[in-house]
Amino acid sequence: MRKVKNAVLLLVYTTILGGIVGAIIWAFLRIMNIGINFVWKYIPGKFDIPFYTIIVCVVGAFLIGLYKRKFGDYPEELQVVLGKVKKNGGYPYKNVFSILGSALFPLILGASVGPEAGLTGVIAGLCTWIGDKLKKYIHTVEELNMIGISATLGTIFKSPMFGFVEPLEDERKTVIPKKPKVILYLVAACSSFGGFWILGKLFGSGSGIYSFGFEKIRLTDVWYVIPFSLIGIIGGLLYLASHKLAILIAKKFKKYVLIRCVVGGVILGVMGTLLPLTMFSGEHQMEEIAKRGAEIGVWALIFVAVIKIILTTICIESGLKGGHFFPIIFSGVCLGYAFGTVFGISVVFAMTIVTTTLVGFTLKKPLATVLLLMIVFPLQYIPLMLAAALFVRIIPLPSIIKIDE
Repeated sequence: MRKVKNAVLLLVYTTILGGIVGAIIWAFLRIMNIGINFVWKYIPGKFDIPFYTIIVCVVGAFLIGLYKRKFGDYPEELQVVLGKVKKNGGYPYKNVFSILGSALFPLILGASVGPEAGLTGVIAGLCTWIGDKLKKYIHTVEELNMIGISATLGTIFKSPMFGFVEPLEDERKTVIPKKPKVILYLVAACSSFGGFWILGKLFGSGSGIYSFGFEKIRLTDVWYVIPFSLIGIIGGLLYLASHKLAILIAKKFKKYVLIRCVVGGVILGVMGTLLPLTMFSGEHQMEEIAKRGAEIGVWALIFVAVIKIILTTICIESGLKGGHFFPIIFSGVCLGYAFGTVFGISVVFAMTIVTTTLVGFTLKKPLATVLLLMIVFPLQYIPLMLAAALFVRIIPLPSIIKIDE
């Protein structure tokens, strides 16, 4: 009887936890959007300030550097958070509020990063704290952390199944939880997504991901999967190589947080002035590519994609930290649109394959890749997406660009 009672209580706690996660994500994204609108729309609309983008990025990066000096070099990347949870059974929660600030400020500044890294660290810390308080009902704090992280990812990317699969799927060994744990994962994901959706309906949405409509292709066009996959792989190699180089350079200046942040701010400001599409996560800019891609032009789209990939690694390693998923997806969209235009076939089909292979090559998790991208691209392309993701999974990474986690 006690086991049944504990199981019911755990289910209730998991549901509540999911709701809290959804509320935190909604509030975070809402504040982020308000900050972005104020800094990048309201002020420029009221005042004509020369070199505004460069000034904001440099001053903002300087302030972020001061903040990191005091509170630590956060947020940590998603895989680092997951690694600590699996290794230590939990995540430090004493610095949860400082992580919130560290995650929020670069996003408002326009850094080429996404929100998932900071939010997973915050939720992991919160889950560890809750787990410490509920040891009677929870066998391991790690279990609760993984549930919370899954709910977070599922809500941020509007794909509960991606949130469930991403932390579990592994390049070496994928461990599927037992049935009761699977139920808890899904309950938390649904309650988190539900809480986020309800708050969005009541008070306005915190975020939105653009979805591309289906375009029919001829059977003879399927062979284009090969060249588009190669383009995605080249994009993935560029990301991994530039990230490895950025890590090596950042290590030389590890103690000089302020200098790293300011240098990152200068680069972001200059690139943002010359190529505004390279700023921010890319989540909202995908709609602009869909509507204005032909006007922007093939060479400009390729150039934006390349700079976006490199700028993302610079932002992450200089101290303007965040996640890389949205920027990488955006880069894949730009490359796909460009080469779809060059080959004269459906740009949506081209974007789907290029982005799938780019994300799949860097992530090395085929199922998670497809579950992530199925909310962006047409469901009709899922078989081709899965084939492309499975193909790039077996391609070994050159040791010179492997990143130690």
